[in-house]
Amino acid sequence: MGIKAFFKKAFSDMKEDAKAQHEVDKASFNATKAEAKANWEEAKALGKSETRKKVMQAKRDEQIEEANERQAEAEARIVNCKK
Repeated sequence: MGIKAFFKKAFSDMKEDAKAQHEVDKASFNATKAEAKANWEEAKALGKSETRKKVMQAKRDEQIEEANERQAEAEARIVNCKK
């Protein structure tokens, strides 16, 4: 393989790599753009009091459920210790 063929292959490989990287960058940019729009829409929705109340109630329900599970586990440990 001559020097001319070597450089031709090297530049061809670089061109293919640049195209592939461009596709990755484009997909990443579109994902970031979609995430930013989703964040904006969520923030806008939380500006409404009824939406914010629903979200806060869901968080409270989740915390209550978690606390009840922890309480049940603690009571089971107490029962096991008394045996």
